[in-house]
Amino acid sequence: MDNRTGEMEVFVNAAELQSFSAAGRRLKLSPSAVSKLVTRIEDRLGTRLLVRSTRTMTLTPEGEIYLERARRILGDIAETERIIASGRKVAPRGILRVNASVGFGERYLLPLVPKFLKLYPEVQLDISLSDGVIGLIEERTDIAIRSGPMEDSSLKARKLLESRRVIVASQAYLDAHGIPKTPADLAGHNCLTFNFRRTLNEWPFRAPGSTEMYRLPVSGNSAVNSGMAIRRLCLAGVGLARIGQFHVEPEIDSGLLIPVLEEYNPEDIELIHAVFAGYEHLAARIRAFIDFLAENVGKDRPPEQII
Repeated sequence: MDNRTGEMEVFVNAAELQSFSAAGRRLKLSPSAVSKLVTRIEDRLGTRLLVRSTRTMTLTPEGEIYLERARRILGDIAETERIIASGRKVAPRGILRVNASVGFGERYLLPLVPKFLKLYPEVQLDISLSDGVIGLIEERTDIAIRSGPMEDSSLKARKLLESRRVIVASQAYLDAHGIPKTPADLAGHNCLTFNFRRTLNEWPFRAPGSTEMYRLPVSGNSAVNSGMAIRRLCLAGVGLARIGQFHVEPEIDSGLLIPVLEEYNPEDIELIHAVFAGYEHLAARIRAFIDFLAENVGKDRPPEQII
């Protein structure tokens, strides 16, 4: 009989302990039996999962993917058995790995952590904030918060927020350099740009009364890889920036940043989603966190101010 879950358990232990002998002791198997089972998996898949030497054992990229999937499968089996054995829904528990942009993390995610952990004390949050797009499987991440269009159709997503984009500058910058009246005036201004997505440095506009959108390339003396860094440079009076309004909403409300060229704003909307691997049955901790975000993100101010 095919016992792939048993083989997965052997592989997971060998990979985590980095030793066939240690895995054998834990599972009450001989080191040679562990080695044979791992080799059987590799032969079936037609690829190397572990690179062995006399002193070390390392995972190949394929091994990293297999390890992550095997952990999920074994975890789902264990959770299913707990549900059936207890006769009721099991409370979310375990480590939950979340990745989000720095701006979203600071503005929305981190302030909500205490409330979530109070609701689900058996969940351990492992949060990484970065503005680069990561691979969920490769980075062993359960949920990623992403803005913009979905590029990987194999992933599932739940919308959390809509945010228009705005061009803003500090009052000090506008006093020193003047207020641009038309998009063409930006040629004489210092426009802050991103260094990771070229399309963000071609700003879209729509003339008043027109339905057609056009783009203008912009440039300046500072390029960064973070929306929060753009926000800081704007506040310091370095230049103009086009950014998601959710990044700078409090500063706009308080008058620290001034929107400009609003009559030319094409009203393009930035969608922000919780992205996760499309498994048929999500682990309770993943589903609970996604539902929690959907219910709480952006609810601290009226909806008309969110978009």
